Amino acid sequence: MGILQHEITRRTVIAGTGGLVVSFSLGRAFAQAPAPTPPAATSPAPPASLPGSLDDDRFLDSWIRVDPDNSVTVFTGKAELGQGIRTALLQVAAEELEVDPGEIEFVTADTGRTPNEGFTAGSQSMQNSGTAIRNAAAQVRALLLAEAAKRFGVAAAELRAENKSVLAKDGRRASYGELVSGQMLHVEAQPQSALKQPGSFRVMGKPLPRVDIPAKVTGQPAYVHDLRLDGMLHARVVRPPSPAATLTELDQGAAEGMPGVVSVVRDGNFLAVVAEKEFQAVSAMRALAAAARWQEKETLPDQTDLPSTLQGLEREVGTVAEAGTLSSNDKAFEATYTRPYQIHGSIGPSCAVAHMKADGTLDVWSHTQGVFPDREAIAEMLAMPEDKVHVIHMEGSGCYGHNGADDAAGDAALIASKIPGKPVRVQWMREQEHSWEPYGPAMLMKVSATLDDRGKIASWAYDLWSNTHSTRPGGAGALLAARHKAEAFQPEPAKLNISPSGNGDRNANPLYAIPNKRVLWHFLPDMPLRVSALRALGGYANVFAIESTIDELALMAEADPVEFRLSHMEDPRARAVIELAAERFGWNKAQMARNRGRGFAFARYKNLAAYLAVAMEAEVEPETGRVRVVRVVSAIDSGEIVNPDGIRNQTQGGILQSISWTLYEAVAFDRTRITSTDWSSYPILRFASVPDSVEVNIIERPGEPFLGTGEAAQGPAAAAVANAIRNAVGKRLYDLPFTRDRIRNAAGRA
Repeated sequence: MGILQHEITRRTVIAGTGGLVVSFSLGRAFAQAPAPTPPAATSPAPPASLPGSLDDDRFLDSWIRVDPDNSVTVFTGKAELGQGIRTALLQVAAEELEVDPGEIEFVTADTGRTPNEGFTAGSQSMQNSGTAIRNAAAQVRALLLAEAAKRFGVAAAELRAENKSVLAKDGRRASYGELVSGQMLHVEAQPQSALKQPGSFRVMGKPLPRVDIPAKVTGQPAYVHDLRLDGMLHARVVRPPSPAATLTELDQGAAEGMPGVVSVVRDGNFLAVVAEKEFQAVSAMRALAAAARWQEKETLPDQTDLPSTLQGLEREVGTVAEAGTLSSNDKAFEATYTRPYQIHGSIGPSCAVAHMKADGTLDVWSHTQGVFPDREAIAEMLAMPEDKVHVIHMEGSGCYGHNGADDAAGDAALIASKIPGKPVRVQWMREQEHSWEPYGPAMLMKVSATLDDRGKIASWAYDLWSNTHSTRPGGAGALLAARHKAEAFQPEPAKLNISPSGNGDRNANPLYAIPNKRVLWHFLPDMPLRVSALRALGGYANVFAIESTIDELALMAEADPVEFRLSHMEDPRARAVIELAAERFGWNKAQMARNRGRGFAFARYKNLAAYLAVAMEAEVEPETGRVRVVRVVSAIDSGEIVNPDGIRNQTQGGILQSISWTLYEAVAFDRTRITSTDWSSYPILRFASVPDSVEVNIIERPGEPFLGTGEAAQGPAAAAVANAIRNAVGKRLYDLPFTRDRIRNAAGRA
């Protein structure tokens, strides 16, 4: 008898609720481990914890619904951001439910329908939502089997689930819709589930085509930008010219008199125009901007001396890791690395639609990565009860963290509250996206490492200076619209928070075996430029600094970089990706052609998610400073594979994004204004510079927990670029990005 069948015979109807609650006295089990035989339940105490996000929303029907018409609906609080998570989660549900993926209605982040899973961030969707859905689906399947067993008068073990039905050996069958009734699925989930074994998978582990792609490539409505509602108006916001600017004078008459203009909205420094058609709104926005007078202040730091500025902003120091005693008597390597402010670079500017309805409720469609936190922020800004605000996720084009999506939602909500009864669509302009989105924070990293007489790392001192990397909504002060209102909301004070997954300190503690080390985060609570989560958070710059240093230490030890890494690596799964990437790349000690170099790097994302190693070959033009990564070979271990194509897509995308950050991207500013306002002043990787090949080799780990993949490549890819350039020109670059001037200087051609 399986665990669920065993318990169903003892499930108890809780009087007065109408719900069926199955309770166990088991501790939390490994979420994806096959279910062991449980001890007998002795009391109906609630379970201590449940797998993944089930722990936050514990009832099965919060995740899966089966209706009498035999339709199946699966819910997730995670959002599709272009990372393909909708497809992977659908595969998980289809596998455990024994339903064809095309037969499932899949509902993503919606405050009115789905579980609250916070933000879609940190490569945690599979670990949290995937694990929750898998366990919930397995338990729903078991409940349906148990119900059929009762009706057929046979043991559940003699039945099988297939194509939304339960079948008996004698040919009898009942559809899921026929079996489900009343509150059957309104039961609290169990800590353990009878999960399908890897060898029996029909859907998981196979490349199911992405379900979000067809609409995108055929021009159908796919993004929030495409949303059109009856009677919808169009709005544009007039942003201040600089972060500290104050609106002192406004003649709005000309804009109000323009064709199609419905309203000019002003609330303190928040200024917007609403028109019947989009181009009318754009034209009126420009007229309104020309009529506005602002008082500006010099509040931005000196960009030419950013490292000193960062060190001067230090207010607190936290210890990330500490072991042994640092030594200074051995061969030492010291270096200082820097990372600039960088943008998310969304190709489509942020957009949202909001509708204040006659009943006083507000609907907001947004490409936010957290519908529930965004709802909380909007409700606070408008002094509305949260249950009167409904936030529905629709895709945007490229989020990669906390970009302008939440702010656009705040803009739309504020404007819609001034024009009740009409849906209002707000889209940012390109210069607004570049100037006002929260940036990835600038960072400074100092490393001092020594080698002993055996060529092994003896000690490691690592100091990083950084702001927090997350100022996401939750409070209204995170929204630009709320900050610019006459009764302005202030952002919540930033706090130093050192956790296992890390923030600015993400991946700052190297995974290598180093007996003596100290890793410190010099925390900067003040933020001269507005910052928040950019993909990988501090992991990008920390891995870049660590893996660049590891290469220099290998040179000092006269060791091959790959062999040097392996000699300091004890984790067998880490060793496996390092060895596989090196093997598939054809890593050797042969001299490369002139001005060509090879680079290698490794990291385990957050030191607790996917393992990734990458090898690159790069070509450097000393005369022009141009660098082109020629080919890339990577190896990744993401735990149990759900969609191998999805893992490859995410890894390839992460590598290309990291190459772009590393070679091109830095926010420029003077003492008053952001000057990176378009793609010319903020260059990114273009198609002509994309590598000839980006190979991703996936290590299969059947039965292992899902490991986050999406942000695993950013740090190692940056370091591999740095190490390849070092190999090609014989000189290391320490300051990101590796611009053409910096390359020419390194190559001695300045």
